[in-house]
Amino acid sequence: MTATGDGWRRVHPASPFVRGWVALAALFFFFGRDAFERLLRGEPVFDERFAERAPWVLIGGSAVLLMIVLGYVLTWYFTRYQVGDGYVRVNTGFLFKQQRQARLDRVQAIDVVQPLLARIFGLAELRFDVADAGKAAVHLAYLRIGEAKELRATILAQAAGGAPGPAQPGEPGQPGQPAAAAALEAPEQAVLTVPPSRLAGSLVLSEQSVVIVLGAAASVLLSAVTENRGFYFYLIPAGLGLIAAYWKSFTKGYNFTAAVSPDGIRLRYGLLDTQAQTLPPGRIQALRVSQPPLWRIFGWYRIQVNVAGYGTEGSQGQASSRTTLLPVGTLPEVLGMLALVLPDPGTPDPVRVYTAGLNGFAPAAGSAGRAGASGGPAGSTTPDDGGFVTTPRRARLLAPLTWRRNGFTATDTALLIRSGRWWRHLVLVPHQRTQSMSLQQGPLARRFAVVDLVLHTTAGPVAPRLIQAGLDEGRALLDAQAARARTARQRQRSEHWLARAQHLEHAPTEGPQHA
Repeated sequence: MTATGDGWRRVHPASPFVRGWVALAALFFFFGRDAFERLLRGEPVFDERFAERAPWVLIGGSAVLLMIVLGYVLTWYFTRYQVGDGYVRVNTGFLFKQQRQARLDRVQAIDVVQPLLARIFGLAELRFDVADAGKAAVHLAYLRIGEAKELRATILAQAAGGAPGPAQPGEPGQPGQPAAAAALEAPEQAVLTVPPSRLAGSLVLSEQSVVIVLGAAASVLLSAVTENRGFYFYLIPAGLGLIAAYWKSFTKGYNFTAAVSPDGIRLRYGLLDTQAQTLPPGRIQALRVSQPPLWRIFGWYRIQVNVAGYGTEGSQGQASSRTTLLPVGTLPEVLGMLALVLPDPGTPDPVRVYTAGLNGFAPAAGSAGRAGASGGPAGSTTPDDGGFVTTPRRARLLAPLTWRRNGFTATDTALLIRSGRWWRHLVLVPHQRTQSMSLQQGPLARRFAVVDLVLHTTAGPVAPRLIQAGLDEGRALLDAQAARARTARQRQRSEHWLARAQHLEHAPTEGPQHA
C-alpha cells in the first residue's frame, strides 16, 4: 500500500496489470497472429515485406502499448481508499471520477479473493458487501495478501463494534487525523474440511448426473425404436457441458474449509482461484439444507444461505460458491454449522427438531394434536414428528407423495419449513429476518382448504415457502409469525454483532449439543 499523506492510500502498483493482463495478451495476439500462423504452417516467420512494414508495426505497437501502460498507471494513481469515520471510501477515475463509500456497521460479509495470477505475485482482492446492495459494494484490487488480511480484520473489528486500538500515524482514518491501529486478525478454530473425494462423489451423484443418465437412456431407447443413430450425437454436447460444470464446481469447492472466530464464520475454498470469505452469523437472512435423492445413500447434505448484499447471485441454476455454507456434509457437520448460524436454537431438543425436519415424515395414521412448538392450532402433528404441522390428510390428493413431508414448526428463534420427499429441503428463517409474508391460494387449494405461506427475506438462493398448509393453520401461522418477528426485532438493539458472536469460538466442540 502507498500512503498519500492525507489519510488516503493507494492499492499495489501492480494492480492494474494483474487486472488488465487480458488487454496486453490481446495486443500481442493482434500483432503476432500472422507470424504465429506462418510458424504453424512451417513457413518463414517473417515474409519478404516485413522489412518494409517493421518500422510502422513497431511504431504502432509501441504507441498502443504506451497508451495501455499509461492508462494502467493513471488508473492506479487515481484509485485511492480510506477507512475511518465509520466508513470505507474508494475514489476512482481520471476523467470521470467516482467515489463509493459504505458504512462499516452495515457490512454484511467480507472476502479475500486471489485469482491465479494474483496468487503468483502474492496479491489479493478485498471485497465486502453491505446491506441492500445487489453486488459487492466495494472492491479493493489488489493489495499484498498480508495487508489485505490486516485491512479485513480492521474493517471487521469496526463493523462489529469493536473498540479501536491506539492511534498510529499513517494508518487509514479520517483526513488529517491519526486513525486506529490496524487490528490483528482474530483467532479462529477449524470446524470442518470437505475431503476432495467426497466433493467429487457428490458431483457424480448430483442432480445434473440424474438428468444426463435419463437423457442417455432416452437417446438409447429412441435409437433402438427408430433405428436412427443420430440420437447419440445429442449426448456429446450434454456430456461436454456436464464435464465443464463438474470441473467448475470441483475447482470452486476444492479444499472447502470452515472455521469460526469472533468476527464470524470463515470459509476458504478454491483450487486455481482461492477465496477467503467471512460471514457474520447474525447477518445470515435465511438458510436451506438440501438432500438430492442419490446423496441419501451416504447421508450427505448441502447448505445454502441468503446474505444481505449478495443479491440474486446463485439464486438460479447451480448455487454460487459465495452463497454455499457447506457444499456437501454429513448430518453431524450440518448440525454443527446450524449451531454456528443459530447459536440459540430456541428449543430444548434441537437435534430432534432438526432431524425431523431433514428426514422425518408425519406418521401415516397421524393423530391430531396441538402444534405447541409452532404456535398454531390443531393439525396433523405427533410428538414423534418433531412438532411439525403437516399438510392436512384431506389434501393428500394434491401431493400424494409429499403431503406427510410438507410442514412447519417454530422455535423461539426461528421458523422451520420442510418440503420434498425425493429432493428433501429444510428452510430456517430467524424470526428477526422475516421482512414480510403473504398467503397464496389457487382454485384447487381453495377446494381442499389449504394455503401457501410465502416469507420474504433478502434475495438469494433460498425462497422460504410453506406448501399446502391447512387454511386455519396458515392463517394462525401468519399472525403468530408476524408477532414473533416484531418481538425479535425489538430485542435486536444494535447493528453490531461482535458481542453475540464471541461465544461461538467453542461452538465446534459443543455443536451437537446445541445444534
